[in-house]
Amino acid sequence: MAVRESTPPAPASPGSSAAGSPPGSATKKDFVKEQSTADDDAASFAEHNAGPELKRRLKSRHLQMIAIGGTIGTGLFIGSGSALAKSGPAGVLIGYCFIASIVYSIMMSLGEMATYVPVTGGFTTYAARFVDSSLGFSMSWIYWFSWAITFALELVATGLIIQYWDDSLSIGIFIAIFWVVIFVINLFPVSWYGEAEFWMSSVKVITVLGFLIFGICINAGAGQQGYIGFKYWHEPGAFAPYIVDPSRPVAKWVGFWSVMIQAGFSFQGTELVGIAAGETEDPRRNVPRAIRMTFYRIFLFFIMTVFFIGILIPYDNKDLNNGGYTAAASPFVIAAQLAGVKVLPDIINAVLLTVVLSAANSNVYSGSRVLVSLANDGMAPKWFKMTTKSGVPYIAVIFTSAFGFLGFLNLSPNGSQAFDWLLNISGVAGFIAWSGILIAHLRFMKGLEAHGIPRSKLPYRATWAPYYVYYALFFCILITLTQGFTAFMPWSVEEFFVAYVSLILFAVMYLGHKLYTLIVHGAAACKPVSAKDMDVTTGSLDLDAEIPDEVEEPTSIWKKIGTGIMG
Repeated sequence: MAVRESTPPAPASPGSSAAGSPPGSATKKDFVKEQSTADDDAASFAEHNAGPELKRRLKSRHLQMIAIGGTIGTGLFIGSGSALAKSGPAGVLIGYCFIASIVYSIMMSLGEMATYVPVTGGFTTYAARFVDSSLGFSMSWIYWFSWAITFALELVATGLIIQYWDDSLSIGIFIAIFWVVIFVINLFPVSWYGEAEFWMSSVKVITVLGFLIFGICINAGAGQQGYIGFKYWHEPGAFAPYIVDPSRPVAKWVGFWSVMIQAGFSFQGTELVGIAAGETEDPRRNVPRAIRMTFYRIFLFFIMTVFFIGILIPYDNKDLNNGGYTAAASPFVIAAQLAGVKVLPDIINAVLLTVVLSAANSNVYSGSRVLVSLANDGMAPKWFKMTTKSGVPYIAVIFTSAFGFLGFLNLSPNGSQAFDWLLNISGVAGFIAWSGILIAHLRFMKGLEAHGIPRSKLPYRATWAPYYVYYALFFCILITLTQGFTAFMPWSVEEFFVAYVSLILFAVMYLGHKLYTLIVHGAAACKPVSAKDMDVTTGSLDLDAEIPDEVEEPTSIWKKIGTGIMG
């Protein structure tokens, strides 16, 4: 297998332009003249800036399905049931709507940066380039670790799902089988990953759409319960108490806040568009399209689903807290059982297997690309940048995939407890990454201003920035700090460390990198990147190129809705 290691274009030196002009005076046209000849076309320019020998082979339909598939997973098919039990139908609906508003701000911030600078690793690179190298280091490594550990979780889930049909089979068999399947897929060109994700995400989309139609029919009286309407909002109620004495009003607030945290975990994965931007054909057109559709598809697939779950199932249904990863724990199945439909559990279980394999596929892909980004920024061994002729970073894929073997810890009772600790790191890492994206976008806007690049010329612009960004950042940080509140009700040292070990690890890596930078490079290197010294050109696209019509925002609200749903 032929391999190669490429050297990315050297970043512009701080405070200077490529042409030697004063700081902040360099224009985008100056950069393009130095990076390409006059007869270079847009495609070759984009290919040149894709990163260390990675290829732009993800098509528009691949990127759109990656954006959708990143959100639709076990958090929707299974986790939404326990969320309903904790908060009630109104609580879960409001909680998911609120988190959706935060996610949309994150996606717009990511879209503005990823469209202009579609580099390998996406937002993990932006944090180091636009904010602080220590933030980029700590955020990237904990984000990579979260994907590597989640890969092990998904492999375990495949075994649990198949045990639904035959519980005599060991989950170790399926951990091994599906590890090989996912590993092999990720060793093929990135278009294979995109194609696999396209079809597996299509199964998820069809299932959710089918459930929405099913929910309308059952609620209207097609099931054995007759007409349902909003009776479960009245009895047992719209809001559920959680942990605290039900007679106290704060009990319902606790339930609502716990759902906000759980909804946040469910939405994690939408940022994969930023990871894939460096390998996407024509990112100037395709990334904005994928970002714009995120809002409408989150509304259709997430908000509408939890709405129908809330009107079809009472929150005190005992089956909602079954736990596990099989169809028995899915609110889709519980709704069908209440309606008297007998054939759905096996179908949902098969869909869940597709969901988990799709997630595992994305885990290895995104984790390996984050490693490439770290190596490209000098924060990981340079051999992670080595690729095959088809542009696959095979060493990064092998290293990330190897952590899937941690799933075998679940075969031992003592090992499963250690595995749970590792998994907690992955849960909070998503909120840390979201916060890093928003902070990077705030600094990115300052950098553009300092270099005289108007945001009006960008191929995609975040709406209501920076105010919407501040809104999302505030609540991301708040949720991150309060996600372990149950450790205080009552106080538990063990639960506290389980909930906050990821934040502790993040702080240790951040301060450790600061100390290392101080010792090796001096105090000047420890300072955050100033706006005038910020590199906002390396890997960027030509602002003078014609912006495709598809990037223009629809003027009518009905056109916006139609564009979001149909693509």
